[in-house]
Amino acid sequence: MIQTRPVILCGGSGTRLWPLSRSGFPKQFLCLTGKESLFQQATRRLVGLAGEDIDVSAPFIVTNEEHRFLALEQMREIGVNTASVLLEPVGRNTAPALTLAALAAREDEQDPILIVTPADQAVADTTAFTAAMHAATRQAAEGAIVILGVPPTAPETGYGYIKVAAAAQPGPIFSVERFVEKPDAATASRFLAEGGYYWNAGMFVLKASVWLETLAQFRPDILHATREAWERRSIDAAFIRPAKAGFGAVPAESIDYAVMEPLSATRHTIKMVPLDAGWSDLGAWDAVCP
Repeated sequence: MIQTRPVILCGGSGTRLWPLSRSGFPKQFLCLTGKESLFQQATRRLVGLAGEDIDVSAPFIVTNEEHRFLALEQMREIGVNTASVLLEPVGRNTAPALTLAALAAREDEQDPILIVTPADQAVADTTAFTAAMHAATRQAAEGAIVILGVPPTAPETGYGYIKVAAAAQPGPIFSVERFVEKPDAATASRFLAEGGYYWNAGMFVLKASVWLETLAQFRPDILHATREAWERRSIDAAFIRPAKAGFGAVPAESIDYAVMEPLSATRHTIKMVPLDAGWSDLGAWDAVCP
């Protein structure tokens, strides 16, 4: 049985949807599609990923002090009462956030596969999402780092892109050639015409140990500082708090910049699974009200 733990990154402020989304009540806690918040929908999708060969343990929620009770209450509303809530004293971007979850996952000497997603995205087709995550999880069980890529439907300039190599074997698994920054309109149109490019959804699947080992290779400063803050953590009921002063010294960096992009330039292969599931990051009003 493959052991997994969801990691829901819930620290964003959603300022692009102001005034509905604001610092005290950001986008992920709003009901923008359906009757549940984006955070509740993300939590449901991940805790429901269990399959014949896949076991799903209680999720890690990485958020902040200001939203801790909001996150707990929204989880209670959907019957999720066993999550570990990791509170960032200050936002340091996604690489330190994932590192906190990986360190927590390794505390009991286990090495689960971490299924990492933002809390503020919409997915229309849960069945397709589950199938893609199962394929990614089975790859990660073999030691791979796997990213989810969304097939582009328009020459979108607001997303980063993933360039993949032609599939070497049947099945929805590709090798990542490189990551591409947000393009201009002409470049985005060329990507769409050429094919082989996917939107970067910011979803990752990998073993906790693989993340920590790879971070040690490319950004040991982030790992060292985050580990120091983690080792001096405090626990208060459902909340786990890394040391404030120590975490404030952690370099702020994204998962992509810290690890994925430099790793893609080496001989190590990052895998990509297409996510064709009606995905949207709802990053602007025209995505919420098309």
